[in-house]
Amino acid sequence: MRAEAPVVWIIDGEQWPRAALVAELIERGYEAIGYREIGEALAALRRPGSARPRVVVLELRGQEIDADGFDALERSAIPVILLGGAVELDDPLVQQYGWRSIVSRPVTLGAIADTVEKVVRER
Repeated sequence: MRAEAPVVWIIDGEQWPRAALVAELIERGYEAIGYREIGEALAALRRPGSARPRVVVLELRGQEIDADGFDALERSAIPVILLGGAVELDDPLVQQYGWRSIVSRPVTLGAIADTVEKVVRER
């Protein structure tokens, strides 16, 4: 992987969708790293030497909808692309945050990767 490849973190509790998106982003030239839970990714942010991501893709399905995790992501100032279905995206807590982009399921991997590319270009 090239040293200058933008780092993207994918937080998704489901292994195969997470792995598929990681593979798609690697294919497009990103350094993509997957995490199962928000807490795992936040712990990685605190580790010395951990590569800070240019963008985080957060799949709400299977995640605990938790103000503490959302607050910590917001304080990190890393843009977050939020993925979710109607039920998750309509949650009042979810709607309180300034997500960089919100993508509603159903959606293709290509469309998610295109959104990542757009957000990275904007930074």
